[in-house]
Amino acid sequence: MFKNLIGGEWVEGARVSRNINPSDTRDVVGEYAQADAEQARQAIAAAAMAQHAWGLSTPQQRFDILDAAGTEILARKAELGDLLAREEGKTLPEAIGEVARAGNIFKFFAGEALRLQGDVIPSVRPGVGVEVTREPVGVVGLITPWNFPIAIPAWKIAPALAFGNAVVLKPADLVPGSAWALADILHRAGLPAGVFNLVMGRGSEVGQVLLDDRRVHAISFTGSVATGQRIAQACVARMAKFQLEMGGKNPMVVLDDADLDVAVHAAVNSGFFSTGQRCTASSRLIVTQGIHDRFVDAMAKKMQSLKVDDARKAGTDIGPVVDEKQLAQDLEYMAIGKSEGARLVTGGDAIERNADGAPGYYMRPALFTETTAAMRINREEIFGPVVSVLRAKDYDEALAMANDTEFGLAAGIATTSLKHASHFKRHSQAGMVMVNLPTAGVDYHVPFGGRKGSSYGPREQGRYAAEFYTTVKTSYTQA
Repeated sequence: MFKNLIGGEWVEGARVSRNINPSDTRDVVGEYAQADAEQARQAIAAAAMAQHAWGLSTPQQRFDILDAAGTEILARKAELGDLLAREEGKTLPEAIGEVARAGNIFKFFAGEALRLQGDVIPSVRPGVGVEVTREPVGVVGLITPWNFPIAIPAWKIAPALAFGNAVVLKPADLVPGSAWALADILHRAGLPAGVFNLVMGRGSEVGQVLLDDRRVHAISFTGSVATGQRIAQACVARMAKFQLEMGGKNPMVVLDDADLDVAVHAAVNSGFFSTGQRCTASSRLIVTQGIHDRFVDAMAKKMQSLKVDDARKAGTDIGPVVDEKQLAQDLEYMAIGKSEGARLVTGGDAIERNADGAPGYYMRPALFTETTAAMRINREEIFGPVVSVLRAKDYDEALAMANDTEFGLAAGIATTSLKHASHFKRHSQAGMVMVNLPTAGVDYHVPFGGRKGSSYGPREQGRYAAEFYTTVKTSYTQA
């Protein structure tokens, strides 16, 4: 059994959960300890006790530990990628790529530990000096989702540790394996006891303790809008710092002048890779009239060539949906789209067994056309391989439709027009904009985040991560 890490010790949980492979539901990845509320409080206590000394540790000490962790992650990317694909259902190449990203994130933030900067400023008063410095926030609770089970924990843990915070991590119940492997690597990299704690368990127990305990000074969360709103309310009630990354209903605009092959590649990658289970996925394709029919035909042809199969099998393009509940939600939205009058061009049916006869949560990627902006399938995040096409008369209407959403995480445009590309980058109401690229797939050294209902608080990743994981102190000295 894989145990929780509390105060530098591996601890059995109150219960045990079985980690199931969605590509073959007969395959149990492992049994993982489930912490209860009391163990969550113990982890917070351990973090609170360790944080002061860690916050005063040298940048070199933090660099060495984070760099060592990144080095091991990269050296084991094939092994860890196989684990990730097995427990989450991401195809093996995608999973290995995610692990490599996690390793690079740790190495980047190892360097940030050495690069943390401040200011020395002359006062307006004679003989007085002013220093502006950054210090750790304190104990940080991290609540991470199932769709990126190692990259998202990495991009929260690494800056938290780099800037001197102690961490309590609660990963998603569905994917404890990758989080446990990451905890094991950090533990062996030399972190002092209590600086990093892993508590696997239910959000209603472990997550709630993190929200309510005043010893937790900040919460970083990635997940659903509804849960994010509850976290915001709990943190405001006790004046804790919080950072939220939530949903997306991301548009990709395809203009008449687009390169058709480029547009189809970007749309297929954005909408269907990782089984559409990415908050940056483009689930709304807004296509102008002159290219609409050719684009839809090319999309359908490309989609029908995609191989849906076991995530770890060579040649698989799309793996399974993560679990039975998510598959049921995807199929429900298929029924909603049809009832709203959308035309199903291809896909959308469940596949009970893969090519080898193994039972799993498979679904063919679906494409709806003749949809309107008011349809639920164009308003609500489905989080599966379901994409809608909306027809626009011209660029101006396409831009207005792209921005007609309560979300604002990512947006893309396919065009050969510099004029339209430049205008879209400036006027898209999204935190991240891609031109002739998939909306899903971002670099680890630059800011990640959105606007409107997608994100709240400072950006994640890159140098901007310091805004959340540090607090500013201004010191005055009379000469």
